[in-house]
Amino acid sequence: MAEARPLSLPPRPEQPPHAGRGETPARPWRQREPARDCSQLRPTIRIRLTLLYGGMFLMAGVVLLLIIYLLAAQVLRNSGAAFHILDGNELRLSSDVCPQVRRAQDIGEFNAILDACMENQRATTLSSLLNRSLAALLGLTVLAFAVGYIMAGRVLSPLGRITRTARNVAGSDLHKRIELDGPDDELKELADTFDGMLERLDRAFNAQKRFVANASHELRTPLAINRTLLEVQLSDPDVSPELAQLGKSLLATNERSEQLVEGLLLLARSENEIAERKPVDLAEVASLSVDQSRSEAAAAGVELRGVRRSAFVKGNGVLLERVSMNLMQNAIRYNVPDGGWVEVVTTADSDHVSLTVSNTGPVVPAYEVDNLFEPFRRLRTERTGSDKGVGLGLSIVRSVTRAHGGFVNAVPRAGGGLEVHVRLPRH
Repeated sequence: MAEARPLSLPPRPEQPPHAGRGETPARPWRQREPARDCSQLRPTIRIRLTLLYGGMFLMAGVVLLLIIYLLAAQVLRNSGAAFHILDGNELRLSSDVCPQVRRAQDIGEFNAILDACMENQRATTLSSLLNRSLAALLGLTVLAFAVGYIMAGRVLSPLGRITRTARNVAGSDLHKRIELDGPDDELKELADTFDGMLERLDRAFNAQKRFVANASHELRTPLAINRTLLEVQLSDPDVSPELAQLGKSLLATNERSEQLVEGLLLLARSENEIAERKPVDLAEVASLSVDQSRSEAAAAGVELRGVRRSAFVKGNGVLLERVSMNLMQNAIRYNVPDGGWVEVVTTADSDHVSLTVSNTGPVVPAYEVDNLFEPFRRLRTERTGSDKGVGLGLSIVRSVTRAHGGFVNAVPRAGGGLEVHVRLPRH
């Protein structure tokens, strides 16, 4: 006969539900990873606009330089020497530009030397023009790229503002707006559209919060009353065996309904990012879950082991405890009948902390793992139908991990069972 509980209406407001334990993970659930720090190396719109602007300037400069060079070459080629000596008597000439004229013995030799000298001067002039023009073009191209990069940054600054606002908006804080000023162009239209979307999302989240608050009272209170009435009836020593058996069945059904309601409410709350964070030692949370699960593990013949090193993270302690407890319950309840084990390990590095729960158990196909993180899903079944839980355990783990900015993945073990890894950022 079930032990009688105090005559009260305990909706257990802050105690999270017993998780659905039918989720044996297998394929990693990939969460969005932190933004990479190589944004300067990516082909951003700003870089592409800079290359386009600078490239067009370079092409125009090359074409202009080619035209100037051809025109200058044509003018110099048509200019000739401009004069020739046809006759002379004891004519002596000297030149710093063409010193060879001093060696001329007659007028024909002098004219030949003069023509060669003028041709050399034309080649030297064109070479100097080309070299200096290329140097000027190179300098102007560098300047054009720099100016283009600055101009592209100014033109695209509204997009950067939109991106930063979108990145900073969280499920628990949708009050931020872009409020872009300036001309009524395409960028302002995009910003206004984004602000309108945020306004609608803000109203939707507020409505969800109100629904969760109302459902928390409206759903749990009747179930708590039913449980209390059943326990009072079962505590009567004169109750008939048939009625006692019926009461136990109804009490088990009622308890399952309570777990389901608590799980759904917790799942709804954990979908939002955590607004208020406090330092939490993940090792302490995991050790508490291990201690609370020892009696259940002993009854199932499961050994609990693992080394838990201090791993502090800023987050919500109650939700993180729910994560650890759900993983422990899944690992114990979905294990081998005898000689099984569950290993709980916590580690920390400079940027992240990790919680790993491994267990023995049935072989899990890799293609089944994604389904295990969906609500009410179990291994090889579409809907839950087991007495081991309500099918929300890993869904809550995934949602809480997401809300803390982390990710969770599950890997099947070769001999059966799973390794579930929860990785959270320290800050």
